[in-house]
Amino acid sequence: MNVTADASVQGSEEGLGSIFHNGAFVASFIGFLFAQVAKIFTHFYVNQEWDLSRCYSSGGMPSSHTSLVMGLTTAIAMLYGMSSPFFAISLMFSLIVMYDATGVRLHAGKQASVLNMIITELPPDHPVSSNTVALKDTLGHTPVQVIMGAIVGVVIGWIVGLLYR
Repeated sequence: MNVTADASVQGSEEGLGSIFHNGAFVASFIGFLFAQVAKIFTHFYVNQEWDLSRCYSSGGMPSSHTSLVMGLTTAIAMLYGMSSPFFAISLMFSLIVMYDATGVRLHAGKQASVLNMIITELPPDHPVSSNTVALKDTLGHTPVQVIMGAIVGVVIGWIVGLLYR
């Protein structure tokens, strides 16, 4: 068995910059960046205030985790085909990430909100209220935020997949 990969599979360039020759990486990276920047504008639309911290925080519209994994999955489908094991692995990974965003992480954020309310009701001299920073409550996503993240990822993955074919 020949263990040496040919140039068409391995790539002819080496070094960190060669990762940008990988269409699957590029699609997921652009999908993530696009969704994170879009959060600034969707937050402004809903709250009528600019909040640049939305660009590096979790939660919000659209789901950047979903955009990343669906960009990856779509690019893999475009580059290797839907019958490839790479596509199957990526799709299962994507489904787990999306389930987690709307399930576990969303409910953890709701629990953090309730705990924050309880802590504010404690007397000022209580050890928990005096030493506790508010818990982050924007951890997960609503189903609509995940669906929009998936749409962003599929569109970006499709475009990048066409460019890297």
